[in-house]
Amino acid sequence: MPPPIPTKLPSRVLPSTAAVGTFGTFGPSGALRVLCAILVLVTFGACKRSGGSAEGGGSNEAPQQSIRISFGVQDSTISCATGGILVRELGLLDKYLPKTGRYANTRYQIEWKSFTSGPPITTDMVAGKIDIGLMGDFPSVANADAFKAAGKRSVYTAVIAGSVDGGGNAILVPADSPVESLSDLKGKQISVPFGSSAHGTLLRAVRELGWDPEKDITLVSQSPEVGGTSLRTHKIDAHADFVPYTELFPFRKYARKIYDGSSAHVPTSVGVVITSDFAERHPEIVVAYLRATFEADRLFTDDPEKYSELVQKVSGVEAEVVYMFQGPAGIQRRDYSLKPEFRKGLETAVATFAQLKKTVSVDVNTFVDDRYVRQAAKESGLDYDAHLADYAPLPITAPDAATGRPITDPKLAAQIWVKDEPKVRAYATIGAAFTALSELASSGKTARATYVHDRNTGLKLLADFAYYVRGEGSEIAAFLLKKDAETWSRAHKGAAPARFDDVRGKSVAVAK
Repeated sequence: MPPPIPTKLPSRVLPSTAAVGTFGTFGPSGALRVLCAILVLVTFGACKRSGGSAEGGGSNEAPQQSIRISFGVQDSTISCATGGILVRELGLLDKYLPKTGRYANTRYQIEWKSFTSGPPITTDMVAGKIDIGLMGDFPSVANADAFKAAGKRSVYTAVIAGSVDGGGNAILVPADSPVESLSDLKGKQISVPFGSSAHGTLLRAVRELGWDPEKDITLVSQSPEVGGTSLRTHKIDAHADFVPYTELFPFRKYARKIYDGSSAHVPTSVGVVITSDFAERHPEIVVAYLRATFEADRLFTDDPEKYSELVQKVSGVEAEVVYMFQGPAGIQRRDYSLKPEFRKGLETAVATFAQLKKTVSVDVNTFVDDRYVRQAAKESGLDYDAHLADYAPLPITAPDAATGRPITDPKLAAQIWVKDEPKVRAYATIGAAFTALSELASSGKTARATYVHDRNTGLKLLADFAYYVRGEGSEIAAFLLKKDAETWSRAHKGAAPARFDDVRGKSVAVAK
């Protein structure tokens, strides 16, 4: 049986031993600080603020205030890892929480609550149970709309990870299904977690085919866990989902991807949404949290294999899948900057709601607020504007494991994670990687996972499920879709598309 994915992580309350943090741009006026100080001295309490409570001290003790910081995260949605699991498990937030000025002698009550999708996080945020939430673009827009309906407001403050091309959402079919593309699903039943970013991707993909989603397909709402079971037991024709299920189900061998969000080139992201009340009252804490996510990102970049293993331990999502999304040349880029494409993704989500005949009253320009992430970058010594202009994927820095030469074109490259080896091996060509697989088999070793990249888009693929074309000479090109492989073959006078088991045994010798 595949390892289970937890549906909810129990809340945790952790006392803070934070280092000093600073923030001046949005802090209260000097007069208000003086007033708060006077009230503290008179009442032996702290100024009461939302998200926290004041605790009085004894006559010989300094007054102490207690501030609750409640996070709604998605542990199994591994795009959130550097904003959730790593920050929590490594205790990174404590390093940055402010402890001077109005935060002197503050006791922080930190709560972490994990969900499998964004909508329930929004429910708890509107109810005042969560201050900071991590969710995709589609749920984020729904969050803003729900807050407005309640006479409140939330703000989108930063990105944790995303893809300007839309990678991360996909449509899957059972592994042995004859379906090769979305166009084969007309009249079929497709399930999707309603209200998720995958829901939006599916609707846009259907519209691009000229179909009416209410007539040409039957949509069923299913959670990722139920959708996975439906695929495995052939109770559904197809299932649309988001990170990590788009690769997790194929990795577990019971599903196959036939459509990736990158095909539509609609940006997608997972971002940080905060109740405006909390952000306005505690901007220093918001900045502290964002700085903690920056450190988590740096740690993951330096050792993706190690932290992929940590994410697996906590979330139940295999490290091989985590690495596929978050490692070098991964499906999504860990990116804190609010790029124009990610803003566009939010605007597209607003338009997609209209397709559902649901009007959302969300102005993306006022919903997105980059002041906090800019301040966090400044305090961390990072150039925010330079990062905003940087679109390069995390590079494959390891040299070719066979030749020692640098890898210059990720679209041609391949990687193998060998069992019992701490680092993923990189190869400049697919042919070299397939030769290495044969050598591994001869020496009694096995591969945990083998990765290749779509020749057209650069999308990272599980080698087992790609289509391959041997072109002129020794080049082997990989593709997600059979039709793309056929098109490339005709253009390059290549052989007919073949699957993994048919190609790997005919791999070329490694160039010396």
